[in-house]
Amino acid sequence: MSRLVEVGGVETRISFESMVIKPPSHPAYDLTAIIKLALSEDVGDQGDVTCMATIPDDMEVEAHFLAKEDGIFAGIALAEMVFNEVDPSLKVEWSQKDGDYVHKGLKFGKVHGGAHNIVRAERVALNFMQRMSGIATQTKAMADAAHPALILGTRKTAPGLRLVDKWAVLIGGGRNHRMGLYDMVLIKDNHISIAGGVTNALKSVDSYLQKRNLRMEVEIETMTMEEIKDVLEYASKTKTSLTRIMLDNMVIPLDNSDVDVSMLKEAVELINGKFETEASGNVTLETVHKIGQSGVTYISSGALTHSVKALDISLKIDTELALEVGRRTKRA
Repeated sequence: MSRLVEVGGVETRISFESMVIKPPSHPAYDLTAIIKLALSEDVGDQGDVTCMATIPDDMEVEAHFLAKEDGIFAGIALAEMVFNEVDPSLKVEWSQKDGDYVHKGLKFGKVHGGAHNIVRAERVALNFMQRMSGIATQTKAMADAAHPALILGTRKTAPGLRLVDKWAVLIGGGRNHRMGLYDMVLIKDNHISIAGGVTNALKSVDSYLQKRNLRMEVEIETMTMEEIKDVLEYASKTKTSLTRIMLDNMVIPLDNSDVDVSMLKEAVELINGKFETEASGNVTLETVHKIGQSGVTYISSGALTHSVKALDISLKIDTELALEVGRRTKRA
């Protein structure tokens, strides 16, 4: 069943049952404009010349989505928005939903309608789906390994794809740090240097929020035990909006590819539950489990989005031929 659902501030008709995770909200993000830009950069000023040269205008076909490697599937709503933008009469159906595991060789969806428009929308829809699925796959692996800590995506996203990348993190079982510079105060090293230390930076933030009657989460980055002590001392004497302390680069890499989390554990014990804690730095799939056992509330990882490996997905009209080639190349 499909119905109108608001996605990125725009109502669009999608398979509601397949979109189990709604996108994060953003006050200025126009997802439809992003889709139109992606389509226009593909067709340029001449259109799809290969398609116009080889495919009759009135031909209708059915094409199947094919997973060419194992992973977590993501991007249903976005793919449907792409097809709908090109041709609202195209019919898209799915046998899987966002967040489902797909295995190599699985046919998990199909689109029926005019061949010209299916082929025109194909690459843009796949680009979004492959990127989102890659992010979701990596996030799922990191989130599982980080337990009981929660894994966070960051602002290290592809320019113009902030909402798309952070949506994929949610589908993969992660959580999002702030969406942008507007929805959370994050006092980082440069702010601290300019302000003259963590105490001065916190004082300035508390004053700013109070004067403007603003309520939002406040996090401060710390890199030493002395900075943590200064933060805790300030908070013990002053009413503050501080909610979280970031423990940056307190995970020490060792020569044997292991990590030392003793400094991180010491920091968590010092904070003693007074504030949420967030580990940052030297976070990989190999190290995240050990970091997650340190007692931190959150672990943030920019690699979820800035170093994503797209999941290999294709859209094939002749699926039997595609599977035959896939088996020959060990991709199906």
